[in-house]
Amino acid sequence: MKVVFRFLFLTFLCSLAAGQVVAQERASPVSIGQTFTLSSATLGESRRINVYLPPVYADSATVRLPVLYMPDGGLAEDFLHVAGLLQVLTGNGSIRPFILVGIENTARRRDMTGPTTNAEDRKIAPKVGGSAAFRQFIRAELMPAIRQRYRTTAETAIVGESLAGLFVVETLVQEPNLFDTYLAFDPSLWWNNGKLASEADSRLHSYAGPAKTLYVAFSSDVLGETSTHRFNQALQHAATGNFIWYHKDMPEETHATIYHPAALQAFRTVFKPKASSSK
Repeated sequence: MKVVFRFLFLTFLCSLAAGQVVAQERASPVSIGQTFTLSSATLGESRRINVYLPPVYADSATVRLPVLYMPDGGLAEDFLHVAGLLQVLTGNGSIRPFILVGIENTARRRDMTGPTTNAEDRKIAPKVGGSAAFRQFIRAELMPAIRQRYRTTAETAIVGESLAGLFVVETLVQEPNLFDTYLAFDPSLWWNNGKLASEADSRLHSYAGPAKTLYVAFSSDVLGETSTHRFNQALQHAATGNFIWYHKDMPEETHATIYHPAALQAFRTVFKPKASSSK
C-alpha cells in the first residue's frame, strides 16, 4: 500500500512539475512592427518587407510621416537595430518620426551592385550588376505599395552600409530624384575600379535639381582607399545650395562597427526636428 501511495504521489509531483514547465514556456511574441510579402514582376520573385511605425502613427488616425527605406532590412540583418535607434531618438525628441521600411535580401550582392569590368568584382557572387533592376523595384513597386498601405508624406530617405552604401551613392549619382536624403556608411566605392567616385565628381558638381541631402561616413578600414579619397574630392567640388552634404571620418570605427554609431550621428544631423516659428 505504501509503495502504491508513493508511486501515486511521485506521479502527482511529476505532473505538477510538467504543468509548471508548460506554463513557463507560454510567452507572448515581441512585436516592433509589421511584415508583408510583395511580389515583384521586376525582380521575378517575392520580397519580404519589414515596417517600423513610430508610436505617433498609432496615436493619430490622420498623421502622415516621411519614410526611411533600408536595404539589408531583414530581421536577421540591420532592421532591428535601426528600428531601435529610431525609436529611441524619436522618443527623446532628437529626431522627427519616420516610418522605417526594411527590404529583406534574397541576393544581396546582385541587387546592391552595378555593372563592373573588374574580373575580381565578378567573383563575389554568381550574379552581380542588378542595382538598376533593384532600383526599379523600389521606384515602381515598393514605393507605391507603401503609399497605399500607410499614411505617408512625400519625403523619403534611404540608408545603407557597405554594398548597400554603394547602392545609396549610386542612386544619388544616377537617379537623385528618387529620394530626398541619402545616408551611406562605408560605401563600397572600390566597385568597378572606383568608377562611381569619378562619375560623382561631374554629376554632383553640375546638380541643379530639387534640394537633396547626403550624409556619408567612413571607417578606418576605407579611409586610405583611393576611391574614398576621390569621392571626398567630388564632394568638395559639389554644387552648393540645392545639394547639401555632410562628411564624417570615423577612424575609431571599423567596417564591422560603423553602422550603428554612424547612423546615430547621421539621424541626429539630417532628421532633427524642424525649428518652430516664433510668433
